Amino acid sequence: MSFRELPLPPHFQPRHVDAVWRVPYAERAQDAADWIEKHQVRPAGTDQPAICLFLVDCQNTFCLPEYELFVAGRSGRGAIDDNVRLCQFIYRNLASISLITLTMDTHTALQIFHPAFWVNEAGEHPVGGRTVITSADVESGAWRVNPEVAWSVARGDSDYLERHALHYVRTLTEGGKYPLLVWPYHAMLGGIGHALVSALEEAIFFHSLTRRVRPRFEVKGDNPLTEHYSALRPEVMEGPDGRKIGSKNEPLISTLLEYDAVAIAGQAKSHCVAWTLNDLLEEIQARDPALAGKIYLLEDCTSAVVVPGVVDFTDQADEAFARFARAGMHVVRSTDPLAAWPGL
Repeated sequence: MSFRELPLPPHFQPRHVDAVWRVPYAERAQDAADWIEKHQVRPAGTDQPAICLFLVDCQNTFCLPEYELFVAGRSGRGAIDDNVRLCQFIYRNLASISLITLTMDTHTALQIFHPAFWVNEAGEHPVGGRTVITSADVESGAWRVNPEVAWSVARGDSDYLERHALHYVRTLTEGGKYPLLVWPYHAMLGGIGHALVSALEEAIFFHSLTRRVRPRFEVKGDNPLTEHYSALRPEVMEGPDGRKIGSKNEPLISTLLEYDAVAIAGQAKSHCVAWTLNDLLEEIQARDPALAGKIYLLEDCTSAVVVPGVVDFTDQADEAFARFARAGMHVVRSTDPLAAWPGL
Protein backbone atom coordinates (compact mmCIF):
# COMPACT_ATOMS: atom_id res chain seq x y z
CA MET A 1 0.00 0.00 0.00
CA SER A 2 1.21 3.52 -0.74
CA PHE A 3 0.59 5.79 2.22
CA ARG A 4 -0.96 9.11 1.27
CA GLU A 5 -0.44 12.14 3.47
CA LEU A 6 -3.15 14.78 3.57
CA PRO A 7 -2.82 18.49 4.39
CA LEU A 8 -3.82 19.85 7.77
CA PRO A 9 -7.47 20.95 7.60
CA PRO A 10 -8.14 24.68 8.01
CA HIS A 11 -10.03 24.22 11.28
CA PHE A 12 -6.96 22.92 13.13
CA GLN A 13 -5.34 25.67 15.19
CA PRO A 14 -2.20 24.55 17.07
CA ARG A 15 -2.34 27.58 19.37
CA HIS A 16 -5.67 26.33 20.79
CA VAL A 17 -4.40 22.89 21.85
CA ASP A 18 -3.74 24.12 25.40
CA ALA A 19 -7.33 25.31 25.93
CA VAL A 20 -10.74 23.81 26.72
CA TRP A 21 -13.52 24.59 24.26
CA ARG A 22 -16.64 23.12 22.70
CA VAL A 23 -16.12 21.21 19.46
CA PRO A 24 -18.61 22.53 16.85
CA TYR A 25 -19.80 19.10 15.76
CA ALA A 26 -22.21 20.21 13.02
CA GLU A 27 -19.55 22.36 11.36
CA ARG A 28 -16.92 19.63 11.59
CA ALA A 29 -19.37 17.09 10.16
CA GLN A 30 -19.82 19.28 7.08
CA ASP A 31 -16.06 19.81 6.90
CA ALA A 32 -15.58 16.04 7.01
CA ALA A 33 -18.04 15.51 4.16
CA ASP A 34 -16.20 18.12 2.10
CA TRP A 35 -12.82 16.52 2.99
CA ILE A 36 -14.04 13.11 1.81
CA GLU A 37 -15.03 14.53 -1.54
CA LYS A 38 -11.99 16.76 -1.97
CA HIS A 39 -9.41 14.10 -1.07
CA GLN A 40 -11.33 10.95 -2.04
CA VAL A 41 -10.98 9.48 1.46
CA ARG A 42 -12.09 5.86 1.55
CA PRO A 43 -13.77 4.05 4.47
CA ALA A 44 -11.37 2.47 6.97
CA GLY A 45 -12.79 -1.00 6.41
CA THR A 46 -10.86 -1.25 3.15
CA ASP A 47 -7.42 -0.50 4.64
CA GLN A 48 -4.49 -2.77 3.84
CA PRO A 49 -2.49 -2.74 6.04
CA ALA A 50 -4.79 -1.88 8.92
CA ILE A 51 -3.27 0.59 11.38
CA CYS A 52 -4.52 1.25 14.90
CA LEU A 53 -3.62 4.43 16.76
CA PHE A 54 -3.72 3.66 20.49
CA LEU A 55 -3.89 6.73 22.75
CA VAL A 56 -3.36 6.51 26.50
CA ASP A 57 -5.07 9.04 28.80
CA CYS A 58 -5.01 12.14 26.57
CA GLN A 59 -7.24 13.97 29.03
CA ASN A 60 -7.28 17.51 30.40
CA THR A 61 -6.21 16.32 33.84
CA PHE A 62 -2.82 15.25 32.42
CA CYS A 63 -2.46 17.52 29.41
CA LEU A 64 -3.27 21.09 30.49
CA PRO A 65 -1.18 23.14 32.96
CA GLU A 66 -4.10 24.35 35.07
CA TYR A 67 -5.29 20.80 35.79
CA GLU A 68 -4.28 18.37 38.51
CA LEU A 69 -1.53 16.18 37.03
CA PHE A 70 -0.14 18.10 34.08
CA VAL A 71 2.67 16.12 32.46
CA ALA A 72 5.20 18.87 31.89
CA GLY A 73 8.25 16.84 30.92
CA ARG A 74 11.60 18.58 31.14
CA SER A 75 10.51 21.29 28.70
CA GLY A 76 7.66 22.43 30.93
CA ARG A 77 5.27 22.11 27.96
CA GLY A 78 5.44 18.35 27.53
CA ALA A 79 1.85 17.21 27.01
CA ILE A 80 0.86 20.42 25.20
CA ASP A 81 3.50 20.02 22.51
CA ASP A 82 2.87 16.27 22.39
CA ASN A 83 -0.78 16.89 21.55
CA VAL A 84 0.03 19.45 18.87
CA ARG A 85 2.17 16.82 17.16
CA LEU A 86 -0.42 14.11 17.80
CA CYS A 87 -3.24 16.11 16.19
CA GLN A 88 -1.00 16.85 13.21
CA PHE A 89 -0.14 13.13 12.96
CA ILE A 90 -3.84 12.20 12.88
CA TYR A 91 -4.74 14.77 10.24
CA ARG A 92 -1.75 14.05 7.98
CA ASN A 93 -2.31 10.29 8.16
CA LEU A 94 -6.10 10.41 8.17
CA ALA A 95 -6.33 8.21 5.08
CA SER A 96 -4.16 5.49 6.66
CA ILE A 97 -5.26 5.30 10.31
CA SER A 98 -7.90 2.58 10.43
CA LEU A 99 -8.98 2.82 14.07
CA ILE A 100 -8.34 5.13 17.01
CA THR A 101 -8.53 3.42 20.39
CA LEU A 102 -8.40 5.55 23.52
CA THR A 103 -8.10 4.88 27.22
CA MET A 104 -9.86 7.16 29.69
CA ASP A 105 -8.43 7.27 33.21
CA THR A 106 -11.63 7.38 35.28
CA HIS A 107 -11.90 8.03 39.00
CA THR A 108 -14.20 8.93 41.86
CA ALA A 109 -13.17 10.36 45.23
CA LEU A 110 -13.16 7.19 47.36
CA GLN A 111 -10.38 5.14 45.81
CA ILE A 112 -7.28 3.56 47.36
CA PHE A 113 -4.93 6.13 45.79
CA HIS A 114 -6.92 9.24 46.83
CA PRO A 115 -6.56 11.13 50.16
CA ALA A 116 -10.02 10.39 51.56
CA PHE A 117 -9.28 6.65 51.64
CA TRP A 118 -6.60 7.03 54.36
CA VAL A 119 -6.21 8.62 57.81
CA ASN A 120 -3.38 8.87 60.34
CA GLU A 121 -3.69 8.66 64.13
CA ALA A 122 -4.87 12.26 64.22
CA GLY A 123 -7.60 11.54 61.68
CA GLU A 124 -5.85 13.56 58.99
CA HIS A 125 -5.78 12.59 55.34
CA PRO A 126 -2.49 12.27 53.43
CA VAL A 127 -1.46 15.05 51.06
CA GLY A 128 -2.12 14.07 47.47
CA GLY A 129 1.00 13.92 45.34
CA ARG A 130 3.37 13.92 48.30
CA THR A 131 2.54 10.85 50.38
CA VAL A 132 3.84 7.34 49.70
CA ILE A 133 2.25 4.58 51.78
CA THR A 134 4.38 1.49 52.38
CA SER A 135 3.66 -1.82 54.05
CA ALA A 136 5.60 -0.57 57.09
CA ASP A 137 3.28 2.44 57.29
CA VAL A 138 0.20 0.22 57.26
CA GLU A 139 1.66 -2.35 59.68
CA SER A 140 2.59 0.37 62.18
CA GLY A 141 -0.70 2.20 61.86
CA ALA A 142 0.99 5.38 60.59
CA TRP A 143 -1.61 5.23 57.83
CA ARG A 144 -4.78 3.19 58.04
CA VAL A 145 -7.94 2.88 56.00
CA ASN A 146 -10.52 5.51 56.77
CA PRO A 147 -13.30 3.41 58.37
CA GLU A 148 -15.91 5.84 57.09
CA VAL A 149 -15.35 4.72 53.48
CA ALA A 150 -16.03 1.04 54.23
CA TRP A 151 -19.80 1.31 53.74
CA SER A 152 -19.31 2.60 50.20
CA VAL A 153 -16.39 0.54 48.92
CA ALA A 154 -16.57 -2.69 50.97
CA ARG A 155 -20.23 -3.10 51.97
CA GLY A 156 -19.39 -1.91 55.47
CA ASP A 157 -16.70 -4.54 56.10
CA SER A 158 -13.94 -2.46 57.71
CA ASP A 159 -11.95 -5.54 58.73
CA TYR A 160 -11.78 -6.73 55.14
CA LEU A 161 -10.76 -3.30 53.94
CA GLU A 162 -7.90 -3.13 56.44
CA ARG A 163 -6.68 -6.58 55.40
CA HIS A 164 -6.95 -5.55 51.78
CA ALA A 165 -4.89 -2.41 52.36
CA LEU A 166 -1.98 -4.36 53.87
CA HIS A 167 -2.23 -7.07 51.22
CA TYR A 168 -2.30 -4.38 48.54
CA VAL A 169 0.86 -2.50 49.49
CA ARG A 170 2.73 -5.77 50.05
CA THR A 171 1.65 -7.07 46.64
CA LEU A 172 2.91 -3.92 44.93
CA THR A 173 6.34 -4.37 46.50
CA GLU A 174 6.53 -8.10 45.72
CA GLY A 175 5.47 -7.48 42.11
CA GLY A 176 8.11 -4.82 41.48
CA LYS A 177 5.45 -2.15 41.01
CA TYR A 178 5.62 1.50 42.04
CA PRO A 179 4.79 1.88 45.76
CA LEU A 180 1.38 3.30 46.56
CA LEU A 181 1.47 7.04 45.97
CA VAL A 182 -1.55 8.99 47.15
CA TRP A 183 -2.45 11.15 44.15
CA PRO A 184 -4.36 14.43 44.12
CA TYR A 185 -7.98 13.98 43.07
CA HIS A 186 -7.85 13.76 39.28
CA ALA A 187 -9.65 12.43 36.20
CA MET A 188 -12.89 12.65 38.14
CA LEU A 189 -15.75 11.02 36.25
CA GLY A 190 -18.12 13.68 34.96
CA GLY A 191 -15.63 16.49 35.46
CA ILE A 192 -13.85 18.65 32.92
CA GLY A 193 -10.51 17.10 33.83
CA HIS A 194 -11.81 13.71 32.74
CA ALA A 195 -12.58 14.93 29.22
CA LEU A 196 -10.31 14.56 26.24
CA VAL A 197 -8.22 17.56 25.25
CA SER A 198 -10.58 19.57 23.02
CA ALA A 199 -8.30 19.75 19.97
CA LEU A 200 -7.73 16.01 20.13
CA GLU A 201 -11.44 15.30 20.59
CA GLU A 202 -12.04 17.34 17.45
CA ALA A 203 -9.38 15.40 15.50
CA ILE A 204 -10.87 12.08 16.58
CA PHE A 205 -14.40 13.20 15.68
CA PHE A 206 -13.15 14.35 12.28
CA HIS A 207 -11.33 11.03 11.74
CA SER A 208 -14.45 9.06 12.68
CA LEU A 209 -16.58 10.83 10.09
CA THR A 210 -14.05 10.92 7.27
CA ARG A 211 -13.05 7.27 7.68
CA ARG A 212 -16.56 6.10 8.66
CA VAL A 213 -15.34 4.24 11.73
CA ARG A 214 -16.21 4.49 15.41
CA PRO A 215 -13.40 5.22 17.86
CA ARG A 216 -13.02 2.66 20.61
CA PHE A 217 -13.05 4.01 24.18
CA GLU A 218 -11.64 1.99 27.08
CA VAL A 219 -12.39 3.04 30.66
CA LYS A 220 -9.73 2.23 33.23
CA GLY A 221 -9.12 3.15 36.84
CA ASP A 222 -12.64 3.13 38.28
CA ASN A 223 -12.04 0.19 40.67
CA PRO A 224 -11.84 1.62 44.23
CA LEU A 225 -9.53 -1.14 45.47
CA THR A 226 -6.63 -0.94 43.01
CA GLU A 227 -4.60 1.44 40.91
CA HIS A 228 -4.76 0.99 37.16
CA TYR A 229 -1.74 2.52 35.43
CA SER A 230 -1.70 0.03 32.57
CA ALA A 231 -4.57 0.01 30.11
CA LEU A 232 -4.38 -3.77 29.95
CA ARG A 233 -4.67 -4.75 33.62
CA PRO A 234 -4.96 -3.27 37.12
CA GLU A 235 -1.94 -3.18 39.40
CA VAL A 236 -3.41 -5.83 41.73
CA MET A 237 -5.98 -8.36 40.56
CA GLU A 238 -6.73 -10.35 43.73
CA GLY A 239 -7.79 -9.38 47.24
CA PRO A 240 -6.38 -10.76 50.52
CA ASP A 241 -8.63 -13.82 50.36
CA GLY A 242 -7.77 -14.66 46.76
CA ARG A 243 -11.00 -13.21 45.45
CA LYS A 244 -10.66 -11.56 42.04
CA ILE A 245 -10.99 -7.77 42.14
CA GLY A 246 -9.86 -7.09 38.57
CA SER A 247 -8.72 -8.82 35.40
CA LYS A 248 -6.81 -8.35 32.17
CA ASN A 249 -8.60 -6.55 29.37
CA GLU A 250 -8.43 -9.53 27.03
CA PRO A 251 -10.71 -8.01 24.33
CA LEU A 252 -8.45 -4.95 24.08
CA ILE A 253 -5.29 -7.07 23.93
CA SER A 254 -6.78 -9.20 21.16
CA THR A 255 -7.93 -6.15 19.20
CA LEU A 256 -4.51 -4.51 19.31
CA LEU A 257 -2.70 -7.65 18.18
CA GLU A 258 -5.13 -8.21 15.30
CA TYR A 259 -3.97 -5.02 13.56
CA ASP A 260 -1.04 -4.96 11.16
CA ALA A 261 0.48 -2.02 13.04
CA VAL A 262 -0.25 -0.24 16.31
CA ALA A 263 1.07 3.28 16.95
CA ILE A 264 1.06 4.25 20.63
CA ALA A 265 1.13 7.70 22.26
CA GLY A 266 -0.27 9.46 25.32
CA GLN A 267 0.53 10.33 28.91
CA ALA A 268 2.58 9.78 30.82
CA LYS A 269 5.56 8.10 29.19
CA SER A 270 6.91 7.18 32.62
CA HIS A 271 3.69 5.82 34.06
CA CYS A 272 0.54 4.75 32.20
CA VAL A 273 2.21 4.51 28.78
CA ALA A 274 5.22 2.58 30.13
CA TRP A 275 3.13 0.15 32.18
CA THR A 276 0.74 -0.42 29.27
CA LEU A 277 3.66 -1.21 26.96
CA ASN A 278 5.23 -3.45 29.59
CA ASP A 279 2.03 -5.50 29.89
CA LEU A 280 1.59 -5.57 26.12
CA LEU A 281 5.14 -6.85 25.72
CA GLU A 282 4.49 -9.61 28.26
CA GLU A 283 1.43 -10.69 26.26
CA ILE A 284 3.41 -10.61 23.02
CA GLN A 285 6.28 -12.64 24.41
CA ALA A 286 3.85 -15.24 25.74
CA ARG A 287 2.16 -15.56 22.33
CA ASP A 288 4.77 -14.80 19.66
CA PRO A 289 7.77 -12.49 20.23
CA ALA A 290 7.68 -11.52 16.55
CA LEU A 291 4.45 -9.60 17.22
CA ALA A 292 6.57 -6.89 18.85
CA GLY A 293 7.42 -5.75 15.32
CA LYS A 294 3.82 -4.53 14.96
CA ILE A 295 4.24 -1.91 17.69
CA TYR A 296 5.40 1.66 16.95
CA LEU A 297 6.09 4.09 19.79
CA LEU A 298 5.51 7.75 18.91
CA GLU A 299 8.30 9.08 21.09
CA ASP A 300 7.54 12.75 20.35
CA CYS A 301 3.89 12.37 21.43
CA THR A 302 4.49 11.35 25.04
CA SER A 303 6.34 12.89 27.99
CA ALA A 304 7.57 11.79 31.39
CA VAL A 305 6.39 13.06 34.76
CA VAL A 306 8.72 15.83 35.92
CA VAL A 307 8.21 18.03 38.98
CA PRO A 308 11.19 20.41 39.14
CA GLY A 309 13.14 20.01 42.35
CA VAL A 310 11.00 17.06 43.42
CA VAL A 311 11.12 14.18 40.92
CA ASP A 312 12.14 13.53 37.33
CA PHE A 313 11.13 10.23 35.69
CA THR A 314 12.61 11.05 32.27
CA ASP A 315 15.58 8.69 32.52
CA GLN A 316 13.41 5.80 33.71
CA ALA A 317 10.97 6.42 30.86
CA ASP A 318 13.76 6.52 28.27
CA GLU A 319 15.24 3.31 29.67
CA ALA A 320 11.84 1.62 29.39
CA PHE A 321 11.50 2.69 25.74
CA ALA A 322 15.00 1.39 25.03
CA ARG A 323 14.01 -1.95 26.56
CA PHE A 324 10.89 -2.10 24.40
CA ALA A 325 13.00 -1.36 21.31
CA ARG A 326 15.41 -4.18 22.18
CA ALA A 327 12.40 -6.50 22.36
CA GLY A 328 11.47 -5.63 18.77
CA MET A 329 9.15 -2.63 19.07
CA HIS A 330 9.94 0.39 16.90
CA VAL A 331 10.60 3.86 18.30
CA VAL A 332 9.51 6.42 15.70
CA ARG A 333 8.55 10.07 15.44
CA SER A 334 5.17 11.42 14.41
CA THR A 335 6.81 13.35 11.58
CA ASP A 336 8.32 10.22 10.02
CA PRO A 337 6.38 9.18 6.88
CA LEU A 338 4.51 5.92 7.41
CA ALA A 339 6.26 4.54 4.35
CA ALA A 340 9.56 4.88 6.25
CA TRP A 341 8.37 2.95 9.30
CA PRO A 342 10.25 -0.38 9.53
CA GLY A 343 8.13 -3.33 8.51
CA LEU A 344 5.23 -1.36 7.02
